[in-house]
Amino acid sequence: MKRSALIKLVDWKNSDSRKPLIVNGARKVGKTWLLKTFGEENYTNVAYISFYNNERAKRIFDNDFDMNRIILSLQLESNVNISPNNTLIILDEIQECPKALESLIYFCEDAPEYHVVAAGSSLLVQFLKGSSYPVGKVSTLELYPLSYKEFLHAIGEEQLSLALETKDYSIIDIFSDKYLFYLKNYLYIGGMPEVVDLFVKDRDYSAVRKLQSDMLKMYRDVFSNSSTNCDSSKINLIFDSIAAQLANKNKKFFFGKILQGSRRSEFEDAIDLLIKAGLLHKVSKVDEPLSPLLEYKDFSSYKLFFFDVGLLGAMCNLDAVTIIEENKIFKAFNGALTQQYVLLELKAVNNYSTFYFSTATARFNLDFLIQQNNKIVPIEVKAETKTNSQKLKAFFKKYNPEKSIRFSTLPYKDQGWMINYPLYAVCNI
Repeated sequence: MKRSALIKLVDWKNSDSRKPLIVNGARKVGKTWLLKTFGEENYTNVAYISFYNNERAKRIFDNDFDMNRIILSLQLESNVNISPNNTLIILDEIQECPKALESLIYFCEDAPEYHVVAAGSSLLVQFLKGSSYPVGKVSTLELYPLSYKEFLHAIGEEQLSLALETKDYSIIDIFSDKYLFYLKNYLYIGGMPEVVDLFVKDRDYSAVRKLQSDMLKMYRDVFSNSSTNCDSSKINLIFDSIAAQLANKNKKFFFGKILQGSRRSEFEDAIDLLIKAGLLHKVSKVDEPLSPLLEYKDFSSYKLFFFDVGLLGAMCNLDAVTIIEENKIFKAFNGALTQQYVLLELKAVNNYSTFYFSTATARFNLDFLIQQNNKIVPIEVKAETKTNSQKLKAFFKKYNPEKSIRFSTLPYKDQGWMINYPLYAVCNI
């Protein structure tokens, strides 16, 4: 498995202004594997300490933050000689030890020569009590499920993955049938490393779906067992409503569809928790498609997307047979999976802040807006083979953006006012 986040970790290692690093991400997205692989490939030694069911490791941070004592104790716990620059210290499941999280302040201030990375469940790290979050003293890295390009590499289609990086569509589009077939597989399987690994080993769609269902149950169990101030029943109601909400034609999130008569104020804490946990992505509406987009954000209107397209398909009971039924999987649930996929690619590959735009008449409605070098880029996602793009053209005539983008199953084509990118090449915008 090849993760693009490894390149970002190497940049962190070589940075002159390096701080302790916290790797954020939902459970099961591969944080531990990523950090261990990074350590093995780039350091002489790796001192790995997990705080899960490890009371001895937790006690290291009980008394004070004397860094000499802590380093010596971490050497004993990991059975690894820790030396500056040559050793990567990994503090895993750090949500289990709030004082270890606080210690990153002192690693930054008193022992910057040591290379320290921490990882843990975002859901719990956000709500640690009795500790100080090291604001300004750490760097962060968001880890998402495998992107489509990473998925291709993982299933043994390395050449297809590498070809996308060339951006040479005279070559890429020759193999559009392969790209689209594997993209259909990706919409079903998703990017959770454990699920992808199972598919690579067994090529069994039924086993994939069972594992995805087990994962969804695991997340629900985490909500019920987490000690937060938020009612776990509300969290589960939001979690379970995402698929139905995205199946709406306009994808906008309606609170009244969670429970009849429910109000925004009753559920916003639960939504905020799920976003901080890395399980949901909020895409807010903007009142005007102008730069900077954040200045025009409408806080009351938004869409909520899930964090993995395969798990969303499992929630919708998507049948694996749609993989071989022409383009049916792209159109499923009013194109929800396709929009979900595009959003995740925008996040995973370039970490774009995404918004959407709509008007009362719906004439200028657009799926996404992003900002590139202070330029607003409108994006339309087409799950149908019919691609007249009337709304995108109307938007172009009114607002005259420098670049307009459509994603569809069609090959790459620059039409001057708009560029059509094939869905399998979202990574290239």
